[in-house]
Amino acid sequence: MAKVTVLGMGAIGSRMAAVLLAAGHQVTVWNRSGSRTQPLAAVGANVANTPAAAAAGAEFVISMVRDDEASRQVWLADKTGALAGMAEGAIAIESSTLTLGWVKELAQQSSARGISLVDAPVAGSRPQAEAGKLIYFVGGTKADFAKVEPLLSVMGGAVHHAGALGSGAAIKLAVNGLFGVQVAAIAELLGFLQGCGLDGAAAMEIVGATPVCSPAVKGAAGAMLAGKFAPLFPIELVEKDCGYVATVAKAIGVNVPVVGETQEVFREAIAQGYGNENITAIARLYVD
Repeated sequence: MAKVTVLGMGAIGSRMAAVLLAAGHQVTVWNRSGSRTQPLAAVGANVANTPAAAAAGAEFVISMVRDDEASRQVWLADKTGALAGMAEGAIAIESSTLTLGWVKELAQQSSARGISLVDAPVAGSRPQAEAGKLIYFVGGTKADFAKVEPLLSVMGGAVHHAGALGSGAAIKLAVNGLFGVQVAAIAELLGFLQGCGLDGAAAMEIVGATPVCSPAVKGAAGAMLAGKFAPLFPIELVEKDCGYVATVAKAIGVNVPVVGETQEVFREAIAQGYGNENITAIARLYVD
């Protein structure tokens, strides 16, 4: 069993820690708001006051936070950042959804301290995290992947080596961008179908039976029509991830106009007060 630190006790990070504890690993947790660590402490996790303290003595340090800025603070904050507490030879696992530029900068900072970094973001939400069935996209050397794969397999139903460092982050942004585009499109088209005088549920039964309708679209449409908007993947995070796709694309000289327009749609949903609701709440802009 390994000594593992998990930084960030949000919806996914807290479930990762719980799964690792259940598997018998020695787990230390940290969260900016200490109250979120209490349920993990109750089932055996050690709680630290800073990322640096949490990382001390750990073989693996996993971060699952909101964005580039939060990741920078967790790893590099003066005196309290996790890298300052990690021993040489430990492995940093960044599972947040981030830009490639920041992942590569973090890798340089890690390497300077004798610490290996892999980027290992995930697909899946709370149910998958709780069941240990996340899908991992891992960027890093083959040697580092071999070291982290057994640990990630505890939390994931599939662990893919995407390629060199940053590859996991790129795949994750593509996955989230694709999901955002599809959900935004079906929300518009449900409004279109209703505007044509069709019953949305009956129309989607037909559309959903065609080869062009993905399982993700079919599930999202059903949630929209049922008014299920409890946050699993909040609109504000969808907008952030589409923005990250655009940021990375600009840096590498690639055009992503569809994702850019999709980001604008989610920005409008945020402006109308739906930012904390699930991605499916984009339907509020179009569907009766």
